[in-house]
Amino acid sequence: MAILTLEDGTRFVGESFGAKDDIIGEVVFNTGMTGYQEVLTDPSYCGQIVTMTYPLIGNYGVNQTDPESAKPQVSGFIAREVCGEPSNWRSEGGLDQYLSDNGIVGLSGIDTRALTRIIREKGTMRGIITQSEPTEAQLADMRGYVCHMPVDKVTCAKPYVFSDGSLKVAVLDFGLKRNILRSLKKRGCGVTVFPARTSAQTILAGDFDGVMLTNGPGDPKENAEVIENVKMLIGRKPIFGICLGHQLLALAMGADTEKLKYGHRGANHPVKDLGKDRVYITSQNHGYTVIERSLPRGCEVSHRNWNDGTVEGIAYSDYDMFTVQFHPEASPGPEDTAYLFDEFISRMRKAHA
Repeated sequence: MAILTLEDGTRFVGESFGAKDDIIGEVVFNTGMTGYQEVLTDPSYCGQIVTMTYPLIGNYGVNQTDPESAKPQVSGFIAREVCGEPSNWRSEGGLDQYLSDNGIVGLSGIDTRALTRIIREKGTMRGIITQSEPTEAQLADMRGYVCHMPVDKVTCAKPYVFSDGSLKVAVLDFGLKRNILRSLKKRGCGVTVFPARTSAQTILAGDFDGVMLTNGPGDPKENAEVIENVKMLIGRKPIFGICLGHQLLALAMGADTEKLKYGHRGANHPVKDLGKDRVYITSQNHGYTVIERSLPRGCEVSHRNWNDGTVEGIAYSDYDMFTVQFHPEASPGPEDTAYLFDEFISRMRKAHA
């Protein structure tokens, strides 16, 4: 037995799988039908308990190829039903053992539809998964839970070279997904990854052709030092930002952000490229958004969420930089929005010429 208790007092009693422990986190939901291993290993989920809305999870197992980081990053994982006998030629093991080996608490056998509706109606909230009835002390800890500065928890410890190539890209790691690096390498880029708090002076001293601002977890406004560093990069090199990187660049330009009620998390979010007049299906994982009315002069909305109208991309007319809120490297389409990496390459080549 395992119990999920939300901060509003709602309880769900189910079965424990994975690590047998108690865990606190922000409870969110993901609408992807596949990609659960990518979800588990996405650093943007640091500090969160992720509920999968698709009812059967684990049916194709896990492997050593699909992870987006070195280990699972979620605090907890919730599924309606966990497949005990995965069947896929790429499978190297089952989900239950994978979570157990990595110390991730799982909860199954609850009504995930009901849980998702609660989150949609009331917004994301804190929760705790316990292996028995939670104590009053545990509930008090849960109600006061804050995942402070999660970017510091998931960024790399020191710089490293990922690939060699004709165009040199500096990647600021706020909690990156590996496929961002692979997407740059595939296009002939020499990629060097830097910790989140790396100074602008260090980046500029490296003679790079462009700067990539990656995805990552948490409230973008917490990263005051990073925002100041990003300000110093504006106008110096072509910049491409994804997800948290998109938000941080907007803040550096003087815009504002706010928390969404329940966020965008899944592989099926429609986004319209306003310049191309075309809607793409995108992969997303974020709880904050850039406030459109706060955008200063020279910042134009380039992409819009076709579900709720929120900002999904910004074009900066006065500088050689652009950003998107979604994940063009995540292949939901499967590669419909990969053109954004090609655009980044084109901008670097023009600036380098």
